[in-house]
Amino acid sequence: MQRQTSENSHQYAGQPKKKPLHINAFVLLFLVVLLSAAMTYIMPAGEYDRVEKDGRTLVVPNSFHWSESSPVGFFHAFTSFHEGMVNAGGIIFFVLIIGGAFGILKATGALDALIVSLTRKLGKRELLLIPVLMLFFGAGGTLMGMAEETIVYIAIVTPLAIALGFDAIVGFAIVSVGANIGFMSAVLNPFNIGVAQSIADLPTFSGIGLRIVLFFTLYSAGVLYVFRYAKKVKTHPELKFTGHLQNDSIENAGNMTKLTNRHKWILSLFLFNFIILIFGVIKLGWYITEIAALFLLFGVVIGLIGKLGPNKMADSFIDGAKELIGGALIIGFAQAILVVIQDGKLIDTILFYASSVLGELSPILNAIGMFLVQLFLNFLVPSGSGQAALTMPILAPLSDLVGVTRQTAVLAFQLGDGISNALFPTSGVLLAGLAVAGIPFTRWIKWVTPLICIQIVISIIFLIVAQLIHYGPF
Repeated sequence: MQRQTSENSHQYAGQPKKKPLHINAFVLLFLVVLLSAAMTYIMPAGEYDRVEKDGRTLVVPNSFHWSESSPVGFFHAFTSFHEGMVNAGGIIFFVLIIGGAFGILKATGALDALIVSLTRKLGKRELLLIPVLMLFFGAGGTLMGMAEETIVYIAIVTPLAIALGFDAIVGFAIVSVGANIGFMSAVLNPFNIGVAQSIADLPTFSGIGLRIVLFFTLYSAGVLYVFRYAKKVKTHPELKFTGHLQNDSIENAGNMTKLTNRHKWILSLFLFNFIILIFGVIKLGWYITEIAALFLLFGVVIGLIGKLGPNKMADSFIDGAKELIGGALIIGFAQAILVVIQDGKLIDTILFYASSVLGELSPILNAIGMFLVQLFLNFLVPSGSGQAALTMPILAPLSDLVGVTRQTAVLAFQLGDGISNALFPTSGVLLAGLAVAGIPFTRWIKWVTPLICIQIVISIIFLIVAQLIHYGPF
């Protein structure tokens, strides 16, 4: 992506041009894997006992014991990359299949026609898209735990945002920030709040009132943050970052693409695809395998309606998957970190030290400490339900001992788990979404860090309020 020449206008005459600092995501993850391997020689290994309950593996509180050291050797650090690829195979192939399906959709011309049509109809009201779409994705995150599903929406909203005069970051943020706000507020999210409350022996979805207020607080902050940046981009076009989507291609599409009846049939069918997806996720318990199959099926049907022909469909599928191969590989690299830490038996050691420190704090600081612990642990265990199963059996009884209500402990978990999903490179969904939008990980971190800080402040305020009101029922 070429940098805008106007960025250089602030250079003093004769001053050498400074190259922007950019760390390739693969290099960053490679270094983290090596650092994690080195830590297995320094930190002692330890383990908690675990039991099976209702199909879940739970940690047994007060069962931590030191175990024989299991350092990860130099060659093992390199084998972890293949293991990470294998472990992340499900989401890697999910991303590639979704990319292929969108390649077929793109080849029909229907998506470009929709973008151009919306651009013309919105006129000067394009800024309204931000609060409306972020509310939609926020609702998806807070009601059904929308995560992997956002990847397919990013492929639609990002070029739409560019066509409306914004950039790739605005398009990605509308989907990703919106869904993540919903996920962390977890009004009725079965994958984090449902699991955590069940483990903590709390009534399912109890304490909903405070979480609704939390949702709208986080939503307002997120919308204002994205809205402010979008207006800045509109005012100063030289600041735009279009990822791998060139402005010229969007403008050319507007000159030569017309929304035909065939396009309308294709888009209507694609909308029907999402209706089936929502029904399958909520009612049938679908996950990425079924979702990938659904998109592949609809991709073939859409290709037939678009009169692409078998060979053209196959070529379009490959082209679509090819665009996401970098993001798919990054997901495997991220999983390699988890392989090293698990093989080195460091996860339980870290959990033991963290939970031990919490017992030395006051009740309010304990609640904040639990939140910070969960925030960090999400780097190691990016799965919301997996993190709940790992930490809540320990933090729930610990909260009884340190004067924190169990409901507050669950709130600390959901906030710590949710916020860092937009920050840590171990989140496969984040990396895959960035790959779809064509946004480098380091550039996204620079943009989103102030918002993360705002969300952390809001989280701490809500945790203090929760502790003061004895957020319960217990």
